[in-house]
Amino acid sequence: MEEQAKRTLAYFCPACRQMVAAERTVFQLAASANTLPCPCGKSGLRVELMGDRVKVTVPCLFCGKDHTVICSSQAFLHQRLLAFTCAQSGLDCCYVGEEGAVFAALKRLEEAVDKLDRDGGERGSFLDELVMHEVLSELKEIAQRDGICCTCGSHRWKLQVNYSSIDLFCADCGGAMRIPAATAGDIDDICCKTRLVIRGSAGEG
Repeated sequence: MEEQAKRTLAYFCPACRQMVAAERTVFQLAASANTLPCPCGKSGLRVELMGDRVKVTVPCLFCGKDHTVICSSQAFLHQRLLAFTCAQSGLDCCYVGEEGAVFAALKRLEEAVDKLDRDGGERGSFLDELVMHEVLSELKEIAQRDGICCTCGSHRWKLQVNYSSIDLFCADCGGAMRIPAATAGDIDDICCKTRLVIRGSAGEG
């Protein structure tokens, strides 16, 4: 019997500030609305599949409010990693995807949360100015080598700088790629790369 495809869902509880993560099969997600509660009982992530769309309600550690996000069912059930971001803080508040990718992203977010706590809530243009500068510098070097492309075949792209990450968008198909820029590990990661491939509407699934 073929094993059910699984998705890992995770967020940080705004009440107790602990990481909450759980695994659900695609069948469980499709069968009914799912709630992923924090053991403290004071928050919960809710997922509702509505045909070709998914509605996700996320408690946010950074602004203290619940965010409601709607995305495509295809992306939610099959993309390697989906990150939902708090518009107020610019930081991710929820991850959905393959287990390894979700926990790697959570580790980065945990470091960012620690950094915010150490800074006492003070907020500049970026979570870490030095890290953002270094990641942008590496990104510029990759771009100068024509090392940024999309699976649709395009080499035309746009860039958006966020509080703790950088988003690359394919100018032709709209595919997107997020590059974390919050911790020293993020500098190490991009320094190891000679090219960046945006997952677009064609090519890789």
